[in-house]
Amino acid sequence: MTEPSPWYRDMIIGDRAEGRRVDAYLAARFPTLSRTQVAEWIRCRGIVSEERELKPSSRLRMGERLHIHVPGLAPTTAPPPLPPVLYEDERLLVLDKPPGLLCHPSGDRWTYAVIGLARRARPQHQVDLVHRLDRDTSGVLVLTKDKVANAFLKEEVKAHRVHKVYQAIARGRIPWEAEECRAPIGETDESDIRLRRGVDPAGKKAWTSVRVRARVPPAPGAPPSAHPDGHSLVELTLHTGRTHQIRVHMEHLGYPLLGDKIYGQPDSVFIRSLEHGDDEIVRAAVGFPRQALHCASMTFPHPDQHALTVHAPLAADLQAILDGAAPCWPDPPPEP
Repeated sequence: MTEPSPWYRDMIIGDRAEGRRVDAYLAARFPTLSRTQVAEWIRCRGIVSEERELKPSSRLRMGERLHIHVPGLAPTTAPPPLPPVLYEDERLLVLDKPPGLLCHPSGDRWTYAVIGLARRARPQHQVDLVHRLDRDTSGVLVLTKDKVANAFLKEEVKAHRVHKVYQAIARGRIPWEAEECRAPIGETDESDIRLRRGVDPAGKKAWTSVRVRARVPPAPGAPPSAHPDGHSLVELTLHTGRTHQIRVHMEHLGYPLLGDKIYGQPDSVFIRSLEHGDDEIVRAAVGFPRQALHCASMTFPHPDQHALTVHAPLAADLQAILDGAAPCWPDPPPEP
């Protein structure tokens, strides 16, 4: 490799990596690479440091930025734009996360994620996430621009002083106007899906306030098996923060989220999606390419000690359903 790709994976060295040999650390961080392979990528400038000439034996420095051009671990295309900024000052960056974008990369295979896009867009700051949203979930996402602000806000989240309001589209026409769901949540032995949670009297306390905001009749061309009675737009306030709380509680109330492949479906739907992709059977069952969930607003203490509320408009794909359009799937990728 004589000339690195113009696109790279950005890695900022933290305190757990500080002082370690770069070849040993990266081989441990990316198990698909051996220490010998890491050393070769360093020598041919597939792995470089922003601040110095890197050797396999170099000791990593706190805050050092590495650019990784290794195929499979790094991008091959230009990054997408930074998600729309809902609020920004010298300490905070609040974004409107689109569906389909991870907050943070996971695993060895490369994918663009919010944290990397934000760090590229604001390189002069120590940008970090305060919380995360699932890949499928859109809406308000709070990041900080310095370490003190990040520690402060994470403590506020832990102390339940951050107030979140979600919007979701549920399958079916909900007959009631409001409901307080106080159903404990725990792991379940009734499913083959390890990620699944369920209502369990022995589980952890969970409380969700649900209010119906709109009801939408079935759209022409919509698969009747997925939503025979249309949809309901609900507003949800979390009083606790259990894993999959909204999805579990809406299933428990009898109105699972549109597009959810785990809740409100037999296990076979999620398993088929993993094994075969979103084929016609999966599409007919779930009715939408993502769980129809949106973080509509967050109210939280600002690090400079004043309250802040940030709102995100309903994502366009969800708004289209409220406007009468049939749930829309993107065209499948062409066959190789």
